[in-house]
Amino acid sequence: MPKKTLKEKLQDSNEQGARRAILEDLFYDFHSSRRQVYKMNFIRGIFLGFGTVLGGTVLIAILIWLLGLFVDWFPFIGGFIQNVIDAMQSKA
Repeated sequence: MPKKTLKEKLQDSNEQGARRAILEDLFYDFHSSRRQVYKMNFIRGIFLGFGTVLGGTVLIAILIWLLGLFVDWFPFIGGFIQNVIDAMQSKA
């Protein structure tokens, strides 16, 4: 790969600076104050955390349900799966 000339380096730097300036302008157009940005990011974080926990719970429940269907097929893990299912049913 050939080395870039000084002219090409300056052009790349100017393009990156222009892109950064455009992104900053767009950001500040949508969010006029830092308080609004922090508030939006805090709410977004709450929903992200809630969605992650909810999605993980549903995924684990589906996995256990599917494993419960195959207890008879895999006797070496059948006891473990049955214990997990019994523990979940006793908590409910």
